Amino acid sequence: MSARSTTEGGARVIEAGRPPERYARGWHCLGLTEQFKDGEPHEIEAFGTKLVVFQAAESGRLHVLNAFCPHMGGNLAHGTVKGDAVACPFHDWRWGGDGKCAGIPYAHRVPPRARTRAWRTLEENKQLFVWHDPQGAPPPEGVTIPRIEGAFSDEWSDWTWHSLRVDGANCREIVDNVVDMAHFFYVHNSFPTYFKNVFEGHVATQYMNSAPRTDMTAADTVASAGDLRSDASYHGPSYMIDHIWVEQDGATVETVLINCHYPVSPDSFVLMYGAIVKKLPGMTDEMAAAAAAETSQGLATGFEEDVAIWRNKTRIDNPLLCDQDGPVYQLRRWYEQFYVDAEDVRPEMTDRFEFEIDTERAVQVWKAEVEENLARRAAADAATAGEK
Repeated sequence: MSARSTTEGGARVIEAGRPPERYARGWHCLGLTEQFKDGEPHEIEAFGTKLVVFQAAESGRLHVLNAFCPHMGGNLAHGTVKGDAVACPFHDWRWGGDGKCAGIPYAHRVPPRARTRAWRTLEENKQLFVWHDPQGAPPPEGVTIPRIEGAFSDEWSDWTWHSLRVDGANCREIVDNVVDMAHFFYVHNSFPTYFKNVFEGHVATQYMNSAPRTDMTAADTVASAGDLRSDASYHGPSYMIDHIWVEQDGATVETVLINCHYPVSPDSFVLMYGAIVKKLPGMTDEMAAAAAAETSQGLATGFEEDVAIWRNKTRIDNPLLCDQDGPVYQLRRWYEQFYVDAEDVRPEMTDRFEFEIDTERAVQVWKAEVEENLARRAAADAATAGEK
């Protein structure tokens, strides 16, 4: 993913190649575990096919299989859970969590080769993950999902959770935001004052501080409450944990946000996001839940703003950058490690890389814009008052 400079009559020409046909190697979150533990099979459209998620009635474990029955193609997600197996609605073939056929009620014996694909799963942070690798290899040592202690503590709220399918965009559009400081001001009405990226191994991190925009209200930006510090890391290609601290009314509100996705097709994906909030002294469960819901609503607004951009922009493989843009090409080089064969991962994709943006120029410009907005608003208010 090296930079190119295609020109036509002196003008930069956008190169918008086709998104990769293969899907990223790594852990992908399918949602909160509780949504799959109702005794029913659940259909997930992902990785160019359909999966079935079900909880074994006896062991209580969650399993993920290819959804289409190898017998005659019935959709197991439309079947029923029977014991520790999911039964096809077409001919009642039973499939265990290991992918082996566990029984055929009308047959004398099960064909010895009767098995379907069972996906490697992980339950962490009260969420369900599947491992995807085009080469069929297990996760390398050390590549896992970090445990979020707050998700298991009574001192924190429960998860809020939202899911949104985005068509007409590749997963790379989400990940590009890791290095994009300027869009936080123009799209999300935030005011970054510090911005740094660190990429190393399978982790890409964004460190950001932001201040309230005095020309915005709480409905316009989640950063209006006070100074905000964010440490957000992608662990692999699709799961971001964002630790956020906001100074509000003399107290520090601590939040953990999740931003994750899984691919449906090369040009569509399901975006999911949620939050937990640490309870302040004297805060009840209901108050914590309300705080988490408020934070989650701010997330929803922000992602809706992103989605509006993604749905109307073009894919661009050769972005034309200025000196205050983030390390887009370096991020994409890091991201490429998940799309090539494991033996083709090069050191420059995983070696430690650090980049801090000098925010002085941006802060000066944005302060001036905020002051102009406030002056314009004051003039309009004065004119309205004069008419009364």
